[in-house]
Amino acid sequence: MEQAFARVGIKTAEQLREIGTDAAYAKLLANGARPHFIAYYVIEMGLQGRPWNDCKGKEKDALRKRFDAIKARTAPAPLAGIEKILDQIGVVERP
Repeated sequence: MEQAFARVGIKTAEQLREIGTDAAYAKLLANGARPHFIAYYVIEMGLQGRPWNDCKGKEKDALRKRFDAIKARTAPAPLAGIEKILDQIGVVERP
């Protein structure tokens, strides 16, 4: 995560706290990171000083809605056809 954040200009924990989970994760997605819900809520739990697996129930459901909204407006369009197959075997480089 540290390397991924550094690639999008978030180089310190203070910067991550300042920008917040949603904006930071949107930056990752906009720069080609693949969406992954667990990674998203791990960031949120970390910023709250909580264990990553402390997220449960209604709180987790609410975070899932936030994640889905960020993903819908930020992530690149999914690949289709041959590009999808090539991506699955690691041949296509994602933007």
